[in-house]
Amino acid sequence: MIKDTTRFQKAIHKFDQENSKDPNTETSNGKELPKELLYAQRMTEWLSKIAPQGSEALKLAARSQHICRWTIPRESYPMDRKGYLLWRSELKKFHAQKAEDILNESGYDQATSDRVRSLILKKTDPESQILEDVVCLVFLEYYFEDFSQKHEKKKVISIVRKTWNKMSESAQELALSLELGNESNHLISCALYE
Repeated sequence: MIKDTTRFQKAIHKFDQENSKDPNTETSNGKELPKELLYAQRMTEWLSKIAPQGSEALKLAARSQHICRWTIPRESYPMDRKGYLLWRSELKKFHAQKAEDILNESGYDQATSDRVRSLILKKTDPESQILEDVVCLVFLEYYFEDFSQKHEKKKVISIVRKTWNKMSESAQELALSLELGNESNHLISCALYE
């Protein structure tokens, strides 16, 4: 339950303002939108489907999950596994700090900021599992098909398996009900049943 809707809306507005600065765009329903703004909206949409009664901190963390992600490009780290993991680790810290700064500006107390930080940093608890489920479902519904076309089949299957292992059983069931293309369904089937 949201205690102070004005404060909550202010924070969401500031998150969206920041993500609106993304120079990268994506078309959705015939409209071209900043990529990270669209991602944040999709996170909120999926969270409202699977955990409409989620805490205020969870809703804030979902909306700020990738805040200003474009400012730390993948190419700024070595293009190997070690570089990828370092990039992801730095991104999480960056997103958590950026979200905390905005929450403080919006009038949130330190306890709420700390809770959002903990969720973005993926500290293990029931709500961080919900956030992980949302991340995975957004990826599978909106980004998997494009991703799978850019990478070799073996790598895609490995990514699906890793993604699947991060999800709760209920999220896995939802993932299986997504309306994906034939090739995407085939790759998921290969990952899960071969």
